[in-house]
Amino acid sequence: MKGPQIPRQRRFGALDIGAQLALLVALVLLGLWIAGNVRVNLESRQVGSGFDFLLDPAGFDVSESIIDYHYGDSYLRAFAAGMANTLRAALPAVLGATLIGFLLGICLVARHPMLRGFARVYVDTVRNLPLLVQVLLWYFSLTTLLPESANALNLGSALFVSKAGISLPLPVGNLSLWITLALAVGLVVAAWLLARRSFVPIGRLTLGTLAMAALLGFAVPRLTGVPYEVELPELGAYGYSGPLTLSPEYFALVAALTLYSAAYVAEIVRAGIQAVARGQSEGAHALSLTRSQTLFRIVLPQALRVMVPPYTSQVVNTIKNSSLAVAIGYQDIVSVATTAMNQNGRAIECIAIIGAVYLSLSLLVSAVLNVYNRRAGIQER
Repeated sequence: MKGPQIPRQRRFGALDIGAQLALLVALVLLGLWIAGNVRVNLESRQVGSGFDFLLDPAGFDVSESIIDYHYGDSYLRAFAAGMANTLRAALPAVLGATLIGFLLGICLVARHPMLRGFARVYVDTVRNLPLLVQVLLWYFSLTTLLPESANALNLGSALFVSKAGISLPLPVGNLSLWITLALAVGLVVAAWLLARRSFVPIGRLTLGTLAMAALLGFAVPRLTGVPYEVELPELGAYGYSGPLTLSPEYFALVAALTLYSAAYVAEIVRAGIQAVARGQSEGAHALSLTRSQTLFRIVLPQALRVMVPPYTSQVVNTIKNSSLAVAIGYQDIVSVATTAMNQNGRAIECIAIIGAVYLSLSLLVSAVLNVYNRRAGIQER
């Protein structure tokens, strides 16, 4: 009795290679025809082309720029400021969505009915509302419901919340601050290594780390004799301004992106946990491991192999969805490019810059997470 026949791999012949070369030539000719057609149309309308405009002075300002940009700087610097604003909104949203989504994903598989029900209602509600609607909802809520700057909600003299934004204090870098930060980083690294090499309960380890960090913050300025210095917000002509001020546009964008993406991350975490065979948990309980130890030591390391690929796609989507900032006036790369396009008429070049920025960010994120995905995957025997 013959076993199943394994089909032979088909080899490429001369006809196949010729067909592929013909298709490649056709695509190149099509691209050249489109480029020539665009050039002729631009010349007939007396519209310039090329990227030489990037060195010309830009006649507009960029609000909330985290890089040094002033009115009249070059278009190139304006695009750099817009890209920095894009990253300033996208990266906190990715981090917040990861943390919130991870907790919600665990709640989706929890035994407690209230936790599971709350997580399910949240995920189903947020996922079925368009992201643009959520961005506008956050923006109009902040600019309508919050008080004016003169009557801002405050927490002492440190935190002020009004229609003009959220003003926060910021520590001034001195000897005590840098020593505290260095010791805190070392404490976190030590706790992470201890968590990997021992079976200390995660909850106790987290509480112990927080307690030691608070003790460091209390002891360092007394040992060094240098007290902490904090720069506080001040009331100006246009509201409170300080070392760290978040505009309503920025806060609305980050909040909407975070909560929207967290719903998708929660489903990714839930699917990854449920993809692990139930026998793994039963075996861990048979070895007297607690539920938290089973989750973090046994289930999640195996679930990462399922979770990382869709999580990579969700991170890329979050970065691209930050382009909705143009709907509420936050000046990211899309808003800057749109303003530049209206001034100089270089529509193709400005759109190409937008595409290049998002393509580069997406490929960079995918490359980094794919490296981690290969390390977390099962190696061939």
